Amino acid sequence: MSDDQPIERDTERGAPRTLRVFLVDDHAMFRAGVRAELGAHVEVIGEASTVAEAVSRVTAAEPDVVLLDVHMPDGGGRAVLDQVRRTHPQIRFLALSVSDAAEDVIGLIRAGARGYVTKTISSDELAAAIRRVADGDAVFSPRLAGFVLDAFAARPDAPVADPELDQLTNREREVLRLLARGYAYKEIAKELFISIKTVETHVSNVLRKLQMSNRYELSRWAADRRLV
Repeated sequence: MSDDQPIERDTERGAPRTLRVFLVDDHAMFRAGVRAELGAHVEVIGEASTVAEAVSRVTAAEPDVVLLDVHMPDGGGRAVLDQVRRTHPQIRFLALSVSDAAEDVIGLIRAGARGYVTKTISSDELAAAIRRVADGDAVFSPRLAGFVLDAFAARPDAPVADPELDQLTNREREVLRLLARGYAYKEIAKELFISIKTVETHVSNVLRKLQMSNRYELSRWAADRRLV
């Protein structure tokens, strides 16, 4: 097994786990080619050719990474990403497209994709890109990285897409921020002019959405994003 093979470790058994990948593209021949090229590197667990089909199958399969085409007849990759991340924010997306237009790149990244590569990429490079996206890194084809840098340099105050944070309501973010600062439920209720029961409900919703089990995990998560 090469060092470039995208694997994760099963923390309970210490054994390697092949990354689970889902393909979304409206061209059957292209999907077949990608599946064949990546077969030695990842486990391709499914594919889809339309937005509706992709949303249904991706949410059911819960892959580690979705390889996502940008342009499809019924809405494209942005529509898939927007719908899936509402309920499955842990799923990561890597755009794989023939398009290298700046507006396509910026649109997908602002929507929450972790990377964008063109279809001229080699199979080894694509396998490495999948691994990096699964690990939480951002990946771009060299020319496309410049588009992203230029876009955020031109709009320095524009927020970077954060699918996990975006699913929280404004009130849930306020509660999370105070919780991370060490406020007790009673103090949060007083600060926000709401009942303690409402605070408890908001905290419960945040824990569920972020898939965490206690306030200490939430505090670390909020600190990592400089929300405190």
